[in-house]
Amino acid sequence: MYDVIVVGGSFAGMSAAMQLARARQKVLVIDAGMPRNRFADEAHGFLGQDGRAPAAIIRDARAQLLRYPSAEVTSGEAIAARADGDGFAIELAGGSEHRARRLVLATGVADELPPIPGMSERWGETVLHCPYCHGYEMRDLPLGVIAAHPMSAHQAVLIPDWGPTTYFTQGEFEPEPAEIHAFAARGITIERTPVVELMGEAPVLDGVRLADGRFVEVAAVFTAPRTRPATPLAAMLGCEHEDGPTGPYVKVDQWGATSVDGVWAAGDGATPMHNATLASAAGVLAGIGAHQASVRAAS
Repeated sequence: MYDVIVVGGSFAGMSAAMQLARARQKVLVIDAGMPRNRFADEAHGFLGQDGRAPAAIIRDARAQLLRYPSAEVTSGEAIAARADGDGFAIELAGGSEHRARRLVLATGVADELPPIPGMSERWGETVLHCPYCHGYEMRDLPLGVIAAHPMSAHQAVLIPDWGPTTYFTQGEFEPEPAEIHAFAARGITIERTPVVELMGEAPVLDGVRLADGRFVEVAAVFTAPRTRPATPLAAMLGCEHEDGPTGPYVKVDQWGATSVDGVWAAGDGATPMHNATLASAAGVLAGIGAHQASVRAAS
């Protein structure tokens, strides 16, 4: 019986586990080894880690965590979770099971890209979702925004600070009058003919082909993929979810506590705002919250 099991071994999960290990909690991290950021060669905007590979950051975090004698890490995919007596049980794909008094779910989200040929093989390289994470590396190049939901116009207004921008409505997400005014002020070109293919030798992007056959030169495109929970664990446990602009996420309070007593959540799966620094900070809060709950229970 562990004090806490943390499911997820990326920025949020490792940050939660570090706080728990330093509080001398017996903590197990279950890591499937499939972080959302695995498609990116470098992390940016992360204090002290700018330009490093996400995998290298996590490798160092794991090594640092395991210096604490009460911390363990196991590799495996958590496929089921349930309440079990005075705690919870987590089942792994190989059939093993682990129990803990409390859980921190840092399982993240899975991205569902627009179904346009050429998108998936460029994801994380020249098909991007966050200008704060990747915009600087694409500075002064022709950029595009492929609209995927009603907030895409807001995303497009940001992009000209990194390069000249074309907004592709895809025939579905026409900007509102106020947004058209902002586009004009920012020098954004609006293209209403849908993008049907990304062109070039991936991951390089030469441009996009439109439905009428025209070619538009862009060196990178930003889009907002639909997101869904990467695992069903939160739903299995009965945690409430909220609807975000790109998909559902676990409802939590300021400390990461979910609607289920004894379960916390942190990272991209528990917020509509996805960013490595924010995920790490949320993990810290969830780890502290889980520890302080144990103190209250013992009082």
